[in-house]
Amino acid sequence: MIKKLFKELENIQPEAVELRRDLHMNPELSNEEKRTPKIVESYLRELGLEVKTNVGGNGVVGYLRGGKPGKTIALRADFDALPIQDEKDVPYKSKIDGVSHACGHDVHTAALLALAKTLSQVREDLHGTVVFIHQFAEEVAPGGAERMIKDGCLDGVDAVYGAHVWAENQVGEILFNEGYTMAAADTFEIEIRGKGGHGALPHLTIDPVVAASQLVVNIQQITSRNVPPLDSAVVTVGSFHSGEALNVIPDTASVKGTVRTYNENVRKLVEQKLRDSVEAIEKQTGANVDITYQYGHTSLYNHPEETRRLKEISQQYLTDLEILRMEPFMGAEDFAYYLKEVPGTFFFVGGRNEKINAVYPHHHPMFDVDERAMETIGRVFLLALMDHGVISN
Repeated sequence: MIKKLFKELENIQPEAVELRRDLHMNPELSNEEKRTPKIVESYLRELGLEVKTNVGGNGVVGYLRGGKPGKTIALRADFDALPIQDEKDVPYKSKIDGVSHACGHDVHTAALLALAKTLSQVREDLHGTVVFIHQFAEEVAPGGAERMIKDGCLDGVDAVYGAHVWAENQVGEILFNEGYTMAAADTFEIEIRGKGGHGALPHLTIDPVVAASQLVVNIQQITSRNVPPLDSAVVTVGSFHSGEALNVIPDTASVKGTVRTYNENVRKLVEQKLRDSVEAIEKQTGANVDITYQYGHTSLYNHPEETRRLKEISQQYLTDLEILRMEPFMGAEDFAYYLKEVPGTFFFVGGRNEKINAVYPHHHPMFDVDERAMETIGRVFLLALMDHGVISN
């Protein structure tokens, strides 16, 4: 049966390309998705699926119930876009000024819809239920995943799988990693309120620039002198603002940055050390210093057993493709929340192709992918379903 489904999925790819290009031309920002969920809903209803809308907000969930009893397996795609101008010279260039699918979420959505159509043709032969999770607002925190989970999208689900097209790897490559794969992504904003004055009379001021500068230096020691060497953490200051005039000591300064961690204990440790650093600077300089620490997406942990099995079955059935290891990295993805609820894995498929100028990184104005990545995503999803007995081999 798997070979038949591979062939049906291949036949549907021209339709998947049309879907993807339509979504690419009409991108919608996180939490502002209106057209996209309607398209997803309409497509799934036409296939005869049970559909729930407004799940957690703008989410859409489709249920394909097989003719025989079995497990319930969820597959997820995200559909929000980014506030980035599309600068590609292609017929399917974004028609929305300042908004584009510069991360591949249109690819994910079209791939999952094509798979739904493929499976709908054999629903009576399916053992169990396939849940198609079409998620909104992945690019922001809090993202759509948490809200959709709270609204029941994982109720009764035995395992969950997600995929991301990956610009760093060539089309035809599939990447898996067991365990921690993507990081928790938090942000901090620190406001320093001193006492301004003339640059020639610093002794009459409380200099927020000096306080902020010392704070930035101290922050650099959090990872190197507090985090265990075998754990991972990144603390980055990305914004430092204070004053305008070169001969005036300003009243205030601000420091903003991001924290990336895998382990939850390390996450809490880094937050506490940031707060300790703020308190120390406040005592040392006499400035008033406030910190706002915001938790973002949690770290993504791929369950080893599900990841290993899917990798092995992919090596067995996808001999025309190359199976690789995905090196863990400090990017963030709210698919992590699904994996905290039920077992599963999040894998990556290459989308790079120099021949069509699909060479730019994610979140770049020229970002594009080889659309054959959609078929690869669908084939791996089919193997995940086969691994759980939903479809036969």
